[in-house]
Amino acid sequence: MSKLYDIICQSITGAKEALSTYQDKVLLIVNTASQCGFTPQFQGLEALYQQYRPQGFEILGFPCNQFGSQDPGSNDDILHFCQTKYGVSFPMFAKIEVNGPNTHPLYQFLKNQAPGLMGSEAIKWNFTKFLVDQSGNVQDRFAPTTKPEDIAPAIQKLLKSAT
Repeated sequence: MSKLYDIICQSITGAKEALSTYQDKVLLIVNTASQCGFTPQFQGLEALYQQYRPQGFEILGFPCNQFGSQDPGSNDDILHFCQTKYGVSFPMFAKIEVNGPNTHPLYQFLKNQAPGLMGSEAIKWNFTKFLVDQSGNVQDRFAPTTKPEDIAPAIQKLLKSAT
């Protein structure tokens, strides 16, 4: 079993959730922000979720306020914004840190598995995306500028490999 599935997170509503819940699913894990130039990607993420969820795909959103203080609201504020402005229905989690001494264990794992440019593990900005296979292995890391729809071929490939 992957170490990913040993990690416990807090849902945006406060419940503890083991990532083992998502075992055998293809995952796209994204650090999000409500007041970022990339915030409209929520729309593309939700479209991917609706399209591929029936085939075993999940998106996990992790709000982060470390980049330009672009997600300053409470977890309740963030959830309300995501649902009302973008119709987000994929799982959202409590606000976390993705860099520095308080980096959440999930992001320690993701960054170690898939370093960025020139081996840097640091997350550079909001909407960095990690694609994880059904066994909990990080398959790819996508920059904030990568549009959700551009990830679709990689998602399809992982979903097909499971059939």
